[in-house]
Amino acid sequence: MKKLALLLVVFVAASSLALAGEIYGKILDGTAPVGEGATIEAKCGSKAYPAVKTDKSGSYHLVLAETGKCTMTVKFKQQAASLEIASYEDPVQYDLVLETKDGKLAARRK
Repeated sequence: MKKLALLLVVFVAASSLALAGEIYGKILDGTAPVGEGATIEAKCGSKAYPAVKTDKSGSYHLVLAETGKCTMTVKFKQQAASLEIASYEDPVQYDLVLETKDGKLAARRK
């Protein structure tokens, strides 16, 4: 009986990971990578995902527990910019370009 319960727990955990959405990419400040100074976070429905930092090359990686419409927020140089994205069952790459327009940070897909 204990083996069956353990097997069920492992199956449920594996199933939830299989449904996760993986988002990754690189963030540029104009044409240059942002480096290690930016953070990126996501919100899907009512669930918020904590911010992750970019690495030296400006790359990031997020794993979301669900798929569908989400909002990503990039924080860079004491400013923030948001954009709508979609999370899928398969990994999806979102390379972003940050620009300052009228003194405000804006993000767009590359």
